Amino acid sequence: MCSHQSSCPVTDTDTAHVVSAHPEQGWTLLCDGAIVFDDSGLLLPDGRIVAPHRVPADQLAVAA
Repeated sequence: MCSHQSSCPVTDTDTAHVVSAHPEQGWTLLCDGAIVFDDSGLLLPDGRIVAPHRVPADQLAVAA
């Protein structure tokens, strides 16, 4: 699926680059075929789902 030099390893979303970004819809397609959602969840090319990495509300920073 990836056509750039030294193609991306499958499911290595740390090194994969953005192929198509749709911030208005909340998702980005990476060159390895993974779809990254704005809530930090992932849909991998093989159909596996990686749940969003949410921070509990009590750990969020609050502006004074």
